[in-house]
Amino acid sequence: MKQTKKNLIGHLADWLTWKRFLFSILMIFFLTGILFPFYWMVSSSFKTKMEIGGRQPVYIPSGLKLDAYRELFDPNHPSYQNFGRNIVNTLKVSLPTSVIAVILAVLGAYAIARLKFKGRNLLLNGILMVYLFPGVLLVIPLFAMLTQIGDKLGFAIQDNLAVLIFTYLSQTLPVALYMLTNYFRTIPDEIEQAALIDGCTRLEVIYRVTLPLSIPALISVGIYTFMIAWNEFLYAFIFLNDRMMFTMPIKINTIFNDPSPRPNVVMAASTIMTIPIIILFLALEKYLAAGLTAGGVKG
Repeated sequence: MKQTKKNLIGHLADWLTWKRFLFSILMIFFLTGILFPFYWMVSSSFKTKMEIGGRQPVYIPSGLKLDAYRELFDPNHPSYQNFGRNIVNTLKVSLPTSVIAVILAVLGAYAIARLKFKGRNLLLNGILMVYLFPGVLLVIPLFAMLTQIGDKLGFAIQDNLAVLIFTYLSQTLPVALYMLTNYFRTIPDEIEQAALIDGCTRLEVIYRVTLPLSIPALISVGIYTFMIAWNEFLYAFIFLNDRMMFTMPIKINTIFNDPSPRPNVVMAASTIMTIPIIILFLALEKYLAAGLTAGGVKG
């Protein structure tokens, strides 16, 4: 008996079971919920005011119009926003926050994970408790404390990026300490003990043994703290008043609340703010996944 060849629909019918069908539907909804808002943001940045403000939604812009991006970056534009300055300000606070948080977390997490002293677990849990408090509860005490310190030492806390970095550490350092402590505990203690027997000091052990073995965790913590500082709004809104010192989230909020609404400009600025984080995440995704999962189970 001659066997007939199946077409594409026939092969699909054989492959598709109820379980696979339901899984496919769930994945479609899941990916749509993630990707469509990003597509809408990017496409809206190229739309005209009529397209983005009309009653009927326009899913595909009529053309790649760069008016919104010119307003952000072109000094000759009548509504020039000097958005490049805001990108630089955001980098000035995000990069130092990430680097300082990683350095301090390495020293603190190593002490908690390796050195034996009373109350170390209580200390770690207490540090993590700080992270559980919402930022709005901490901003007023931080502002009052820094105001008193600034008055005594003679520096202004308003429009001071160094002060803003210090406030960001109150949000990033607790979780960085917790992540690195769990990771350091997975590193066999025998390796470090062998280095100590060979004559290394504790700092040399950290530099030569622990840190090379902790690259995934360090990158994970660095990316995580960088993203927190990159996207932070509340503290920057409280501590920055000068428009030339605004970070990107504050600048986007300023454009959004302008008396003449320009949603396409808001979407363009949001796209510029989002894409670097996506690129950074995709470039370092393997380190991020390894760093987040390796500390989850004691090895």
